[in-house]
Amino acid sequence: MVRQTCDGWVHGLKGETLCFTGKVVVDGEWLVRAECGRRAKQRGATAKTDFSGGVSLVVHGDLSSKQVSDTRRNYSDTLIAADRERGLGRHVHVVNEDGFGNLIHGFPARCLELRASSRGDTPAVVPPHPTYDILGAPLQVQKRGLSTAQELKVDLSSLDKGTAAHERTVGLLIQHLAHRGHKAHTFARNSPRFDAGWAVGKEIFVAEVKSLTGTSQDQQIRLGVGQVLDYAHQLRARSGTGPSIRPVLVLERKPADDRWNTLTQAVGIQLTWAPGFQGI
Repeated sequence: MVRQTCDGWVHGLKGETLCFTGKVVVDGEWLVRAECGRRAKQRGATAKTDFSGGVSLVVHGDLSSKQVSDTRRNYSDTLIAADRERGLGRHVHVVNEDGFGNLIHGFPARCLELRASSRGDTPAVVPPHPTYDILGAPLQVQKRGLSTAQELKVDLSSLDKGTAAHERTVGLLIQHLAHRGHKAHTFARNSPRFDAGWAVGKEIFVAEVKSLTGTSQDQQIRLGVGQVLDYAHQLRARSGTGPSIRPVLVLERKPADDRWNTLTQAVGIQLTWAPGFQGI
């Protein structure tokens, strides 16, 4: 797979040819190379034993117990080869252990920068946009069919995500954030399944998007309030002294009842709606 450019993400393993450098630990479990290769193959990748044969992705594991070729940068031969290929104009993806875990579970992973360091104990690779494993890949509008009345009885929380009004609101939110210099993301593998997330400085905003067309406004807003409070609670409990988590409820349009402004403010939720998205 010849690749000249990269948008900062590895969107999947299908079609990739990968190799490994260092010890790979995924979700606390050390995976031997054969097991790494087996799991990658399940996602459509081909595993190599070394950097040869058109490798397009390198999984960078723990090199602390390994003898490295470039002690100043703490680079293994494999990382040196990937760096050389990038310099020649053929982009080779590099992901860390967490990124490989994302990929074998069907989630995108950040492609890591390779850069020199002045100290040998400085990591050889760094993520370009650290977000504490909360935000996932860039958010995109999904094309989904409409849900049926039977689905309404099964899962209220997922019903709204299949409506045209929901995806239209998501698209407008993506555009609004982009105009303000922020990129909208989906959720990371170990995060709750929020609709949209973005970072502003040391704050991370997580949003639930609710349409108000063809259904009870009160039902939709109540559901959204509960969902986004749950997302924020889970992330705050997990992040500890990490980023500040800000819950946001995004509506298709201004709600008919002004009481929702007072209620959301009282419980610490930022309420906003299309098309202006006031406050964000």
